Amino acid sequence: MDRDEQARYGVALEAAAAELRRLLAGDQESTQPVAPDRAIGRLSRVGAMQAQQMSLDGRRRQQERLRRIEHALALVGQGAYGSCTRCGEDIGRARLNAIPDTFLCVVCVERLQSRGSDRKPEP
Repeated sequence: MDRDEQARYGVALEAAAAELRRLLAGDQESTQPVAPDRAIGRLSRVGAMQAQQMSLDGRRRQQERLRRIEHALALVGQGAYGSCTRCGEDIGRARLNAIPDTFLCVVCVERLQSRGSDRKPEP
């Protein structure tokens, strides 16, 4: 992949990172603990606690995606974006278009999945 194409992906990755940072900055209230002295019924409190846990999980997924995007941006800066970090082969454009923060080619992902590996590959 040439530098111009990497730069185009970099622009899209920067926009995605900015949007995630905006979402993470505005999502503070829904992840706050449910106060025990808050005057709501028992079932309402359980619902509020479940909603809080769902918000925390969503926030964790957004933070993980932001970390992957930042790693992809670092690869753009190094001129290595678009190459699999495991085998070094080119990652298909269709895969990069669908998942721009990916760093593994389809073959390496399939190999990891076929081994039954439940751990996430580190960038």
